[in-house]
Amino acid sequence: LQDANGLAKLVPEKAGIKLNRVIKANIDGPGSLKEKEGLSGDDMDGVKKLREIYADKDTLQSQVLHEALILEGSVRSTGVHAAGIIIAPDDLTNLIPVAVAKDSDLLVTQYEGSVIEDAGVIKMDFLGLKTLTIIRDALQLIKENHGVEIDIDNIPLDDQKTYELYQRGETNGTFQFESDGMKKHLRDLKPDKFEDLIAMNALYRPGPMEYIPNYIKRKHGTEAVSYDVPEMEEYLKETYGITVYQEQVMLLSQKLAGFTKGMADKLRKAMGKKDRQTLDELKPKFIAGANDKGLDPSKLEKIWSDWESFAAYAFNKSHSTCYAFVAFQTAYLKSHYPAEFMAANLTNNLSNMDKITFFMEECKRMGLTVLGPDVNESKLKFSVNMKGQIRFGLAAVKGVGEAAVESLITERTGKGSYSSIFDFVKRVNLRAVSKSTMERMATAGAFDDFVDSNRAVFFTPEIIGKPAFLETVVRFGQSVQEGKNHAANSLFGDASDEISIPEPSIPKIEPWHVLEMLEKEKEVVGIYLSGHPLDDYRMEMKNFNFVPVVDLDNLERFRNKNENKSGGIVKQANHRIAKNGKPFGSFVIEDFSGTHEFIVFSEKYLKFKHYLEPGNIMYMNWSTKKSFRDPNALDIEINSMGVLADLKDKYTQITLQVLEHEISEQFVNELVAVFEKHPGKSAIRMIIMTVDPAQSVQTLSSLRVDTNVDFLKELELLIGDRYKLN
Repeated sequence: LQDANGLAKLVPEKAGIKLNRVIKANIDGPGSLKEKEGLSGDDMDGVKKLREIYADKDTLQSQVLHEALILEGSVRSTGVHAAGIIIAPDDLTNLIPVAVAKDSDLLVTQYEGSVIEDAGVIKMDFLGLKTLTIIRDALQLIKENHGVEIDIDNIPLDDQKTYELYQRGETNGTFQFESDGMKKHLRDLKPDKFEDLIAMNALYRPGPMEYIPNYIKRKHGTEAVSYDVPEMEEYLKETYGITVYQEQVMLLSQKLAGFTKGMADKLRKAMGKKDRQTLDELKPKFIAGANDKGLDPSKLEKIWSDWESFAAYAFNKSHSTCYAFVAFQTAYLKSHYPAEFMAANLTNNLSNMDKITFFMEECKRMGLTVLGPDVNESKLKFSVNMKGQIRFGLAAVKGVGEAAVESLITERTGKGSYSSIFDFVKRVNLRAVSKSTMERMATAGAFDDFVDSNRAVFFTPEIIGKPAFLETVVRFGQSVQEGKNHAANSLFGDASDEISIPEPSIPKIEPWHVLEMLEKEKEVVGIYLSGHPLDDYRMEMKNFNFVPVVDLDNLERFRNKNENKSGGIVKQANHRIAKNGKPFGSFVIEDFSGTHEFIVFSEKYLKFKHYLEPGNIMYMNWSTKKSFRDPNALDIEINSMGVLADLKDKYTQITLQVLEHEISEQFVNELVAVFEKHPGKSAIRMIIMTVDPAQSVQTLSSLRVDTNVDFLKELELLIGDRYKLN
C-alpha cells in the first residue's frame, strides 16, 4: 500500500488528468502536457519520475503502471444514480438500451450522463432535500401553535428580520449557509438584499471563494469596481464587476463577440462540464467576433483566460437562486418562529445524535428551553408547548414504539391528562404500552411530575416476595382493567363502574446521583437531557481555554503549539500489553463537543493509569509530535493529567466589568447579596467601564467569594458574561 500511494502521489493533482497522457504525451512544446495541463516544476518532476519507473520493466512498480494504463477508463462498478432521471420523447426502448435495476423495478441505462443526451434524451437530477421536510414540519407546528398558515413560497424577500439574522451570522440549522467560514463572510458582508445571498451561495466553493473578500469590499465601497472593457458593466454590475454565474458569461459572449444563443449555451455546457476540447474550439471564434466589434485584443486574451479559470468552478445563477430561496425560507422561519423551526430540525435528525446535540446547543444559545419527554405534554415527535418551550417527542426514547405513543396520546386527547402514574396504568392499553416501554419512559423522565422527579422510585430493588415498584404499578393497572372488562361482560355489570382496588403506596427511596441519572438518561435517549456531567466544570473549561475534543480530528492547526488543554469524563478505558511486552492504555474522553480516543504508552501510562477509569472527570496537558506511522502526520503527546476539580483551586480572583450606566442602589444591593450568599476564597476585582476607556475605574471588594456554578449563574443574571476568572 505504501508503494502504491507513492506512485499515486507522483501523478499531478489536476482534475480530469489521465495517466495515459502523463506517461505518453509530449513533455515540452506546443500542446504539450506541461502547457495543456498548466503543470508546475514539481508536477513535472513527478511526471519524469513516473516515466523512469514505467520504462524499467523489471520492477513491480513498472508492472503496476503498465496494468494501470490498461485498466484506465474501464467501468469499475455499476450503480444507480441517486437522483438522475432520463426524460425521452418516445418509449425509452426505442432510443437506448435499458435493464432492470438490482433490487427494484426501475429501468436503468448504462450510458453516462455526459453522453446520454446525444441519444436524443435529457437527464435531469431531482434532489430530495431533508430541508423541505423540515420546512413542512415547522409550518405544521406554527399552524398548530399560532393558528397561522404561512404561504412559504410567497414570503417577502425584503424581510428585515431575516436579513438581520444573516448579518449576525446566526445561520445554524438554515440551508446552505451553516459553515463557520460562511458565517464569518456573512457577518462581514452584511447582506441586505436577496441578490447578495444568491452570489454568496455561488461564490462559497473552492475556487471562487478567493473572490469573496473582493465582493464584500466592493459592496461596501472600500474597493473600486472595475471592468476589463466598459461593455461588461451591463451584466457584471449586479456582482460588482466579478464574474459569478454561467449566465453572465453567456450574455457577455453574445454582447462582446456576437455569439448566437446556441453558441452561448454550448459555451455554458462546456464550462459546466469542464469540456476543455469544446472551450478550445470556441476560443478563436470569440476572439474573431470580438475583434470585429473593435475590442482591445490584449483585453480579450485576459477575458478568455479568466473564463477558462472560471470553467473550473462555473455555477449557474438559476441553480444558486433556487438554493438561496430555500435557504431564505429556513432563515425566515428561524427568525420569526425559532422554537417551531428548531423543533422541526430536531425531529428530522433523530437518527443522528451528533446533530441532535448540535441543535440542542444551538437552542441553548438562542435562549430556547428544550424539555425532556413528558407523558402529559409530549407528542410523537418534537413539539412546542404554549410557553414556547420545545418538548422532546416520546418516539425519541429508544425502545418506545410509535404504536405505544399513539395509543397513550389518543387516550390523553380523548379523556384529558393523566393525574398520576396509577391513573396512567388504569387508562392506557397495557398491551401497546408494555412494562419495558414504561421503564424506558421512566428512565427518560416522562413520569417525573408524578414522583417529584425521583426516577429511582420506579426501580426499587426487588426483595424476596416483593417486586420492583414499576412491576407493582403495572400489575395494579392490569387488575383494574381486568376488573372493568369483567364487569362489562357480567350480566349485571356496568363498564363505567370504578373498580375499587387500593393504589399501592409510593416507596421512599434515595434519588439517583446526578451522574447516574444522566448516564441512564443517555442510554435511553442518546444524549444528556437534564444537564451534562461536566456542567459543574463549564467555567474551568472556558477560562483555561480547553480545546474541544471534536477539534482533535485535525491536529495540523496545533502543529507548533506545545501547551494545550483538553478534558472531560472518561467514557471507556482499556489497559493493554503491547507486542513488545510493554503496558499501554487507550481511553475515550467525552466533553461538550463529542468524544475522542487517546493512547498513552510506557512510562507515562504507568504514571497516569489511575486516571484511566470510566467516570473519572479529568484534564490533560498535551502537545503534538510526529506520528510514528506517518512522518507527515501528527499524534497527541500527553504531558500531564489531573483531576478537573483541582483546577477550581487555581482561581484566586474574579474580575467583573460593570457599565457605568448600570450602577444604581438596587444594582449594588443585588450584587452584594450575591457575593454574601457565596462566601469563599476568591478576591473580587471590579472594573467600572465608562464611555472614555481612559477614565474607567478599577476597585477591589473587601468580600471574597466561592466561584461555583450557582454563583456564576446568579452573577450572569446581573452582568451577563462580562467576567473572567484569574
